[in-house]
Amino acid sequence: MREETTVVHSGLHPERHHGAVNPPVFHASTILSETVAEFRRRRQNWILEQPGTYYGRFGTPTIEALQEAIAALEEGYRSVVYPSGLAACAGALLAFLSAGDHLLMSDTVYGPTRNFANGFLKRFGVSTTFFDPLAGHSIESLIRPETRAIYLESPGSLTFEVQDVPAIAEAARRRGITVIADNTWGTPLYFKPFAHGVDVSVQAATKYIVGHSDAMLGAITCTKEAWPKLRRSTHELGQTAGPDDVYLGQRGLRTLAVRLKQHWKAGVALAEWIARQPEVERVLHPALPGDPGHAIWKRDFTGACGLFGVVLKEGITERALCAMIDGLELYGIGSSWGGFESLIVPFDPRETRTATQWPHKGPCFRVHAGLENVEDLIADLEAGFKRLRST
Repeated sequence: MREETTVVHSGLHPERHHGAVNPPVFHASTILSETVAEFRRRRQNWILEQPGTYYGRFGTPTIEALQEAIAALEEGYRSVVYPSGLAACAGALLAFLSAGDHLLMSDTVYGPTRNFANGFLKRFGVSTTFFDPLAGHSIESLIRPETRAIYLESPGSLTFEVQDVPAIAEAARRRGITVIADNTWGTPLYFKPFAHGVDVSVQAATKYIVGHSDAMLGAITCTKEAWPKLRRSTHELGQTAGPDDVYLGQRGLRTLAVRLKQHWKAGVALAEWIARQPEVERVLHPALPGDPGHAIWKRDFTGACGLFGVVLKEGITERALCAMIDGLELYGIGSSWGGFESLIVPFDPRETRTATQWPHKGPCFRVHAGLENVEDLIADLEAGFKRLRST
């Protein structure tokens, strides 16, 4: 099936739910058996991962449907859902790292993931080295005997460098190192992590899978070889997601292909318009032909989402930037993204980077293009740039 069809039909089993198209919400923590024999049979079937065997914390039909659909879209072996995107990022790292191990992490990763490495993992004896996201094959020079995992995010969700994932994965494979990649920006539709050598794919399903800014959800998908460690660690940590949030993720997933096309189209239109403004030094959007990461994006991705960054020229004041943003009518000021609404937020990469130096001195802001009319979004930005100039 083509992806648009897979999005609609994967994980659906109406025959199991009295013909209902969407699997209903199962609020269940205790699953009863009529006899001891049935109890033991259920337990054995769960250990053997037989479908249709449930226990609240390890899955219900609601959870099973979403996990099956995400795994099918990412073309991985199995998926598990977590209560948030950060929980999934942390859960993926904990499954493949132990005390004394070394982690290589891209310098552009999601800020809370960086904090988890510098805080939690460090306290439990895991050391982290942050590396230039443009490292490619040269990543091999940073690998130590105790390196057990490489964590990627391509493109980074603030500065949007596109990583050479196949080159990094090839270097890792030669050393038996697990490659974990945050695929939230690319989504299961526009980047296939396992076709590019990744072992474990993480998504903040809060973003495009839920798609409506009203539920927290994370997802981890992996290869067959990585599955035993991921499954065991997930269950030992007691991680699961609430049935209502899972249902909203499942519901949002069905329109993912349609929504993403509009996010992509609107994002490029906004990025191109912004790039023409005289106050702009650079637009950070790999789908634009002039972007440094465009060649790799074109090689590895089949589309783009609505998220991109903007660097203004040096000398523009904080007061002018705030005047521009504060007066916007259609853009919410918020750190999340992936919902139907447009967002804008200022950021400063210099606050977090350690392996690379941010080359620009002007202020930056990030845009998420929502599902509004593009001309209306441009008109709102045009008024914003007028306020910036007058201030």
